[in-house]
Amino acid sequence: MNKIEHIGIAVKDIEISTLLFEKLLNTPCYKTEEVESEGVKTAFFQNGPNKIELLEATNTDSPIAKFLEKKGEGIHHIAFDVTDIVAEIARLKAEGFTVLNETPKKGADNKLVAFLHPKGTNGVLIELCQEAPEAV
Repeated sequence: MNKIEHIGIAVKDIEISTLLFEKLLNTPCYKTEEVESEGVKTAFFQNGPNKIELLEATNTDSPIAKFLEKKGEGIHHIAFDVTDIVAEIARLKAEGFTVLNETPKKGADNKLVAFLHPKGTNGVLIELCQEAPEAV
């Protein structure tokens, strides 16, 4: 794992939360995107080397909707940048971690992503991120 890629925060209303984080971080949102396959709208902020991703559910079956219902707004996941997501998934499986999606899938911000189950990571949902090749 190279570095923390971003911290994901689940929010009820992305428009209100975007305004709040623009004031908090003193920087504008640089990208918004909807990931239909995950039922989520995202907003990204860059503050120095750090990135924050806001996540709003777009339907009641979304993992974010379920998270909000159970835990309310707050930190949803920590994402780590990796060089080779397939190799990292294999390494972590061999180490005994439970991978929620063994095949990387397209995520927001031009990333391939995979998640580790929080039961094996002290209650923290871990996302692996690799920059997607141009053809994806």
